Amino acid sequence: MTSTNERKVLISFCLIFTFMIVEAVGGILSGSLALLADAGHMLTDATALALAYAAFRFGRRAADSKRTFGYLRFEVIAGFVNAVTLFAIIGWIGYEAWQRFLDPGEILAGPMLIVAIIGLLVNIIVLWIMTRGETDHVNVKGAILHVMGDLLGSVGAIVAAIVIYLTGWTPIDPILSVLVAMLILRSAWKLLAKSLHILLEGAPENALPDALERTLMRSVEGLAAVSHIHVWQLTSGQTLATLHVRPESDEDAKRVVKSVEKELLDQFSIEHATVAIDWNSESSESSCVLHQHTDGHDHDHNHSY
Repeated sequence: MTSTNERKVLISFCLIFTFMIVEAVGGILSGSLALLADAGHMLTDATALALAYAAFRFGRRAADSKRTFGYLRFEVIAGFVNAVTLFAIIGWIGYEAWQRFLDPGEILAGPMLIVAIIGLLVNIIVLWIMTRGETDHVNVKGAILHVMGDLLGSVGAIVAAIVIYLTGWTPIDPILSVLVAMLILRSAWKLLAKSLHILLEGAPENALPDALERTLMRSVEGLAAVSHIHVWQLTSGQTLATLHVRPESDEDAKRVVKSVEKELLDQFSIEHATVAIDWNSESSESSCVLHQHTDGHDHDHNHSY
């Protein structure tokens, strides 16, 4: 799936970057803020897609002694940068719109309309490419949000061009630019919140610690208690967890741990779990920690307390 995401991001980048230059030239020649704003947004689109592509490339690097989880977190950083650039472009659009209200200039509605229509078609093609296959990945979602915002910008430019052509009322250009910026703001905030949540190692909504505890206590036979639960995401779709379990009988410890791992994988899609056993016997001075990895192999370690 990663290779598919990488390929569609690269194709989308080439399309967006090429038309961004065309739209910038069209905005300058026609005098349209809506086109210039859309071109500016397309620049952030191109940057976002370039970051997304780089993230996928870096994400394939193997783990080493310094980065034991590899470079997958780079994908989340790219999503965070995408969100920040969206906020920056919103501020730029607002500033330019205010300047246009203070000093409105001439706008050539004909060229503006032609360029905006072509931009809309390009954005529709790119959006179609980006929404094929996986779309919940934070990196892919960030790129999609950029393209959706740009598509709305193209629609706004088309409406502004038609109004100016029919009525000559030029304030519609900055007004629609600001409305599009407000729509982008909502998407940018969601993306920022999600990427920041992952970077802060917050628990995903579908695997909250309380839900894990309830499910395990209800489903795992022979489990007496669950404690010290920590759940976080390395990147989108890769959830990790650590927890302590206490079996009702020490003799059933290995079976209980196996059942806990299976429930975590089946119910919460947690492929990498570190499960520590809290023993009942007072004479036991060690705690067995069993790791479940994505390769399906178990690794036992004894740690003395």
